[in-house]
Amino acid sequence: MVKKWRIWLSLMLLSVAALLALSRWLFAGLPAPAAIGDRLAIPTIRITDRHGRLLYDIVDAEKGRQFQIPLDQIPLALRQATVATEDGSFYENPGVDLAGVLRAFWINLRGGELLAGGSTITQQVARNLLLDDDERIQRTPRRKLRESWLAWQLSREFEKEEILSLYLNQMYYGGMAYGVEAASQTYFGQPAAQLTLAEGALLAGLTQAPSLYNPFANPEAAKARQLVVLELMVKAGDITPEESAQAAREPLRYASTPYPVKAPHFVMMVAAQLDGMFTPEEIAASGGLTVRTTLNLDWQEHAQQLAGQQLERLNHPPDGSFSHNAHNAAVVAIDPHQGDILALVGNADYFDGDVGGAINMAIAPRQPGSALKPIIYAAAMSPDRPQPWTAATMIPDVRTVFITHEGEPYVPVNFSREEHGPVLLRQALASSLNIPAVAALDSVGVETAMNLAADMGLDTMGDPQEYDLSFALGGGPVRLLDLTAAYSVFANGGSRITPRSILDVVDAAGQSRYQSQPEDLIRVLDQRLAWLISDILSDNEARRLSFGPNSLLKLDRTAAVKTGTTNDFHDNWTVGYTPDLVVGVWVGNADNQPMRDVTGISGAGPIWHHFMRAVLSGVPEQRFTQPPGLVRAEICLMSGLSPGDVCPYRRKEWFLAGTQPTETDHFFHRVALDRFSGRLAGSLTAPADRLEQLVLDLPPVFHPWARAEGLTLLNDLLQRGEEGVPGASAQGPSLRMISPDPQTNYRISAGMPLDAQQLRFEAIGDAGFTQVVLWLDGQPLATLTEPPYADWWPLAPGIHQTWAEGRYRDGRS
Repeated sequence: MVKKWRIWLSLMLLSVAALLALSRWLFAGLPAPAAIGDRLAIPTIRITDRHGRLLYDIVDAEKGRQFQIPLDQIPLALRQATVATEDGSFYENPGVDLAGVLRAFWINLRGGELLAGGSTITQQVARNLLLDDDERIQRTPRRKLRESWLAWQLSREFEKEEILSLYLNQMYYGGMAYGVEAASQTYFGQPAAQLTLAEGALLAGLTQAPSLYNPFANPEAAKARQLVVLELMVKAGDITPEESAQAAREPLRYASTPYPVKAPHFVMMVAAQLDGMFTPEEIAASGGLTVRTTLNLDWQEHAQQLAGQQLERLNHPPDGSFSHNAHNAAVVAIDPHQGDILALVGNADYFDGDVGGAINMAIAPRQPGSALKPIIYAAAMSPDRPQPWTAATMIPDVRTVFITHEGEPYVPVNFSREEHGPVLLRQALASSLNIPAVAALDSVGVETAMNLAADMGLDTMGDPQEYDLSFALGGGPVRLLDLTAAYSVFANGGSRITPRSILDVVDAAGQSRYQSQPEDLIRVLDQRLAWLISDILSDNEARRLSFGPNSLLKLDRTAAVKTGTTNDFHDNWTVGYTPDLVVGVWVGNADNQPMRDVTGISGAGPIWHHFMRAVLSGVPEQRFTQPPGLVRAEICLMSGLSPGDVCPYRRKEWFLAGTQPTETDHFFHRVALDRFSGRLAGSLTAPADRLEQLVLDLPPVFHPWARAEGLTLLNDLLQRGEEGVPGASAQGPSLRMISPDPQTNYRISAGMPLDAQQLRFEAIGDAGFTQVVLWLDGQPLATLTEPPYADWWPLAPGIHQTWAEGRYRDGRS
């Protein structure tokens, strides 16, 4: 009996000792809840430009970025949103949600480490304001238990409203804003007391992942998170489904009060990046951070000033003409070799809430217009293709019907609505002609072009299957920052760069916390091809067709440049570069309203031109370094082929070695005409009556254009025959329909006379036909003996089939 009693006593003593050891392990060094006030100070973070000049002091000496406000000045909706999102049982639990803790421990146990949280609002307050810096970032069961114990103590010593006030005034909301007042000022430019349900729900969703949900850096994710918060409020009974739906529809107008800040959009991007680099605990432990960015403040101020001045000119033209309704502009300047962002203007006026000034349009996806054309042509000219295009590839710039992958007709037109006949790729790209660009895309395929764009850094456009040939004219949304970086591939000789904004970070003791290292360049484009694209885009003579000889695209130095304008003038762009600087400019409206008659050359062009001249003033001119593997050969300017003996218009063109033309030009022919009849000279034409003339032998697709331009076609001369001979026949004539477009639906209007609703039928062909018959549904519509082979047909309901038949002199057809 005594022995059994001693065993029980020993067990009891061991249990007590174990409990004491466990207690010491769990609770040693824990602060008293009253010490919570010691942790309310927010560390200073200084953001500077690359030369150390201050852009933003996160905790300003006079105003700061953390404001303590009474709970009754915080809207009820924001309080409810916070409780519903972070701790649904806040008012009932003793500081710890036992079910949540057990659930978290079970998940963590199954995961092999501490993966899930389950923290209440009180636990989050205890963790952030009572635990020391090292312990706060630990993910261990011990830290969880100590946090829970402190939360239980806090619940005993403080009222629920006091704990909620601590949470709302001290929690981190991203963008270096601590507490809801600083967050409200940062994101919405107004006191927290004025927040709507929609705005409060967005802020309540930030604290779990400030970097992920930052609305300036990721507005789509922030909006999705807001909808989750509203749904939780409905489940909690705080709002009705109707109120939730109304809040979800409410436009979110981001703005900011005028904190002393330079380059505000850039600073907000850096702040969001810091959220992902350092935890709040690490920032607090640092004693303060100095963040040296890549920005050049002088360049930034030039860009800011030029953007504002250009918008003023567009909306209040000096000549007193109509406003162009352009209220937003963005500018990005990048070092194409290191990826450093040297200037970034996200909007002309960050503090103008009426036009969405706080929206960073440098990272907002918009339609790029023709700014994608260099990438499409680069894909067409790739040496990896079996028959790569060259700068001398001839492309028809005449009305062309393309059939999309859905079997529908697509007929692009040039911005000027003019056609230019046979053009070479150099001129088509430099002058930004639309029809040849679509032909290039049709040749390479949308997927190939988009894959190259993605390789160059444009990865926001989605699935290639969602696009058709209109992609050539800017069908996919891109960000100005990404587009400017993509053009760096051309500037640096074919390598993709990743834009960077932070050079280094040091703490209060001067110790390095981060040192940026430029990423290894990834070659995505043949070096020779990158140079050739740059050579084309810097060719002022080649762009004369569309822009004239002295446009704003011409600088006092070698510079490659491309503009872009979308349909209905929603967006316009100018992106251009020298070997060491790439600058992209966007002008438009943040709310996507159309401008009035503003193009890339008239809207974004002046900003690009004056910025480039300002920042490069006094800098020696640099030319694009030509790599080996390029050869120069003479070509005929109309066909792009070797000129032979007849071609009168020639020039030297650059080619990737092995792609220079070997075929001789066959567009130009020298013929003898009878001076009296204008027909080809025949055997009866006296030598004195013969006139030598240069004529064109163009493919039939160019015949309507050539005739409209008054050019003499060999085909027309052959059609008329020789002097003294009834008619001459060419070998191998061809014939094709050019109107109406295939696979096209036409609508008969009840409001117009039926006989006024007619459709033109037309065929084109070489000489050699004595007549051409136009057929419709198996019946001859018209029989024609000379060009143009055309007639009109009144529309009739139904599905119709048409074709043309050419007949030779010997009866063949």
